[in-house]
Amino acid sequence: MSELWNDWTFKERYPGWKELQEYFHHIDQKWNVRKDISFNTKVVAASFDQEQSRWVVTTESRLVARPRFLVLCVGVCSKVYTPQFEGLDTFGGACYHTARWPKEGVELKGKRIGVIQEVGPQASHLTVFQRTPNMALPMRQKQLDTGFSFDRYPKSFDSTSIEERILHREDLWALGGFHFVVSNFKDFNTTEHGHRETYNFWRDRVRKRIHDPVLQEKLAPPDPIHPIGAKRLSLEQSYYEVFNQKNVKLVDLNECGISKITSKGILTDDGTEHDLNVLVLATGFDSLTGGLADLGIQGVDGTSLAEKWANGVYTTFGMTCANYPNMFFVYGPQAPTAYVNGPSLIEVQCDWVAECIRYMKDNDFLAIYPTHKAEAEWRSTIMDLGSSFAKTVKSSWYFGSNIPGVLYY
Repeated sequence: MSELWNDWTFKERYPGWKELQEYFHHIDQKWNVRKDISFNTKVVAASFDQEQSRWVVTTESRLVARPRFLVLCVGVCSKVYTPQFEGLDTFGGACYHTARWPKEGVELKGKRIGVIQEVGPQASHLTVFQRTPNMALPMRQKQLDTGFSFDRYPKSFDSTSIEERILHREDLWALGGFHFVVSNFKDFNTTEHGHRETYNFWRDRVRKRIHDPVLQEKLAPPDPIHPIGAKRLSLEQSYYEVFNQKNVKLVDLNECGISKITSKGILTDDGTEHDLNVLVLATGFDSLTGGLADLGIQGVDGTSLAEKWANGVYTTFGMTCANYPNMFFVYGPQAPTAYVNGPSLIEVQCDWVAECIRYMKDNDFLAIYPTHKAEAEWRSTIMDLGSSFAKTVKSSWYFGSNIPGVLYY
């Protein structure tokens, strides 16, 4: 929308939360959307009144709304996931999930902290409990200009010489951000030798930043843990340098797991108790389906969305479900959610939803939802598209493997 971007330019390539809030305020000034939003309101139940062809939506504060259409925009990572660590409730220090970090901040100076790396310079001691090495790329934060920041590279891996491939990757590495993946050779991740050469390039660059040979092996192992892109790549500015600090320790949970949480800290399987003042849970989210299934939505057959997806996800186009009339969702399961620029996908999906609603109104349709056959066909399409990828990925939140008993497919 030109009225939004004509007089707004982000200051940095990767804006922080303060600038994002300024942008949201800018949107509100232009469109006055605040009047249509009920903040701090949690939906606990929703069911479809077939006689009135309207949804009955109930909130935690007992507010009831009766919309004709229910469009769910809860986001891909709205439900925080905290593993059921034994003894977590007995921990005597402060405990925070990274997604629920207090707005006012946390005083970490001089504390003994478990888990995340960004607080290393402030902490008296930091222990990072690592399950899977984090494949991170240099952010190269800078001021932002207009236009799409990434150019697709038209050449294939096998059509170029080793010298050309090295030079191209060096250029991408210097640019930083997602260039290393988005602008790499178009088939770098679909051929085994292309993927391996790309991984080795990343590994060599990372290992040069880590002083300890043992940590080099743990943070950038000889063999890739998963294909590049099988998990969302992180961007960093000093992630690997933090592990060179004397007050930072890495615990490899593949070698020695967490036995339980104690009042003093974390007890690992080797009997070591890691004394902590602050425990930070960087344990991720019940992504894609979790936020939707947590809303207490019931279909016309009485089945909740959580029950419907208990043994696998069924949707049509990743936006609608059988037996849930006039209900749409965006940026969710069985869509390109994890692989694309979020706002771009959401805009396409919202255009489709708006066109569908417009068509219904123009043709006097009261309700719409897909058939079970349509769901099965879409599921089959998704499975076919993702089968080759799934075979090479042993564990990824893309498939719900971080949540016990959850299937995204």
